[in-house]
Amino acid sequence: MPERDLKSLSSDYLVENVNYAFKAREDSEWAKSVPKDIFLNDVLPYANINERRDQWRKDFYERFSPLVKECKSLEEAAQVLNKEIWKIINVKYHARKRPKPDQSPYESIDAGFASCTGLSVILIDACRAVGVPARFVGTPMWAKKRGNHSWVEVWDGKDWKFTGACEYSAAGLGNAWFKGDASNAIKDDPRHAIYAASWKKTEANFPLIWDLNINYVFAENVTDNYTGKKSNRVFIQLFSKQGGDRISSEIQVWKNEKKIASGRTRDENNDTNDMLAFSLKKGDDYELRIPIKGSKELVKPFEVSGQDNEQILFYLAE
Repeated sequence: MPERDLKSLSSDYLVENVNYAFKAREDSEWAKSVPKDIFLNDVLPYANINERRDQWRKDFYERFSPLVKECKSLEEAAQVLNKEIWKIINVKYHARKRPKPDQSPYESIDAGFASCTGLSVILIDACRAVGVPARFVGTPMWAKKRGNHSWVEVWDGKDWKFTGACEYSAAGLGNAWFKGDASNAIKDDPRHAIYAASWKKTEANFPLIWDLNINYVFAENVTDNYTGKKSNRVFIQLFSKQGGDRISSEIQVWKNEKKIASGRTRDENNDTNDMLAFSLKKGDDYELRIPIKGSKELVKPFEVSGQDNEQILFYLAE
């Protein structure tokens, strides 16, 4: 939780947010099916980036949950929301009439206009309000032309799929005018990479071009998802030995002598289906580094196969 929120948000605000997030989770089978880690990072949060902290969740739940009552999947619910909510709240895109880029939901509703950033914030919050995982995505600058852009990714039960906010496509998620531009993104160039905002602490910050001094919005580099270099969701488990108990430990994932991810593995106190997950590129070689006594660390090389939702097991004692 950013320091600004620790100092300013009330307990009533947070309790209402949590209560309605779990209420929506119980409303449908597709909401119940969302993995715990994705729910905590992409449904439960009360904000996306640095926008003003509005108390939107109860209001959006009451306004929008009737729209998705008959939906049969996460994707269908997201599609219905992107098609219908704009008529309800009366907000549309305008690059100059919107007051500022990083508007909160109610700032955009009051103005009647929003940029791609403000529209994305609204759609993400609407999705989260009914139990659909959604996250804020963008690039500081397109690789082959000027200008930044922001959009939304929705978890459809298997993968993250992109969509333009207030740009409903009957063809479904994964279809938008910027698909070609996104395919030219450059992963290793911070100006031209594509980032997804994350509440889980990562190695990168989201580049908020309207205020580059903000460093409390974490991000995942998701460029590979747009350039055809697909990543795989890999679950890491650490055991004391073969046949032993799961161990909780801080670990790091390295590639080409560069740390690309870190986190804490789960132990016997966690649900057996609760596992540390990373998005790693299929077919690539990595190192798992586990700190041990003093400044030493245990290094274990591994390769990511083409298997979806792959589980990789590591043992402290072979």
